[in-house]
Amino acid sequence: MSQVPVPAESEVDLLLKNAQLRDELEPYLDESVDLVTLRQMSLSEENEFLASILAWERAPTLPISQWFEPELKLPNPESMSDAQVKQLLWQTIGQLYDQRVVLDLTDHLSDRQLYCLIARDILPSYEKRIADHRNYLHWHCLQENDMECWLKYYATDCEREQWQEENDAELPPREAPPFSRQMPRRPSNFG
Repeated sequence: MSQVPVPAESEVDLLLKNAQLRDELEPYLDESVDLVTLRQMSLSEENEFLASILAWERAPTLPISQWFEPELKLPNPESMSDAQVKQLLWQTIGQLYDQRVVLDLTDHLSDRQLYCLIARDILPSYEKRIADHRNYLHWHCLQENDMECWLKYYATDCEREQWQEENDAELPPREAPPFSRQMPRRPSNFG
């Protein structure tokens, strides 16, 4: 069975959609919408940009745990063996990914540490839940000020060199992260 090609939107349809999006965005207007006129975008790209702003503005802010039905609650890790923690950790990583939450910079954490970070920091965190399948929330699992860990395990040679020049300080030796993982990633075709 052959698929029927979907006709491209006409210029008039795109203009009408653009006007509708701008009208709906009126209560939320700020400088980010004004930037659209400064960019060299096609009308289709501009409409996609405006639709993404509107989706952001209208998205509910909920604890990540409430993005799940039923709400995702993790048991206390103190009552679990290492094997149980590891199994539930990977199950939870998969569930988060299904909700388009991607965990970055995890390889310095043990399974138990990562599990605790998810339970303590990620699941209770209030974030915008955007229904668009192209949007992913990236959660960096490295403490914000932990430059030594970042430089040691994650920074590129160029980033390390730049940091050293800017801070005139000794670099920590580069090391392989102690808990290397193959985490689910945002699909590459989503940019």
